[in-house]
Amino acid sequence: MTLPDHHLTQGERRVRSFHPHWKRLIGPFLALILIAVASGAALWFIPEWEFALYARIAVVVIALVLLTIWSFVPYLRWKNTGYVLTTHRFTISTGVLNKSTDEIPIAKVNTVSSDQTFAERLLGCGTLTVESAGERGEIVLRDIPKIQDVRTDIFRLVEDASDGEVDGR
Repeated sequence: MTLPDHHLTQGERRVRSFHPHWKRLIGPFLALILIAVASGAALWFIPEWEFALYARIAVVVIALVLLTIWSFVPYLRWKNTGYVLTTHRFTISTGVLNKSTDEIPIAKVNTVSSDQTFAERLLGCGTLTVESAGERGEIVLRDIPKIQDVRTDIFRLVEDASDGEVDGR
């Protein structure tokens, strides 16, 4: 996902690959259900009259446009956002048509902090802030699944990088 194996450097291995937490899909899923129910009801209640066919076509077109905007596009954004943690770098890849990739070398990571609301603690996700010695300073990543495991992996990799060795796990 997002970082093919042939892009890994010699001795680099993938530690973890993931998308943002699935909670980002709750709104688009509810929109899908709501639009499907509303358009189905609208089609059912359109009376038989001279322009009924045009009314049904209009309902279908409006439903398809709303589904595209509120369900399909957010799903594509979620599916095309990926995080890859390797022994040498943390890669953040976003974009559907245009691709944007940020890489933070593990050796340049200064601090890693996490923030979780009560609901996020129940879901096991949260906001991860990675501060590096690079020119961008800090990157805030929202809706990271299994945030404590990711944070632990980053700390372990940073420690290994500062020791000059790579954990053989």
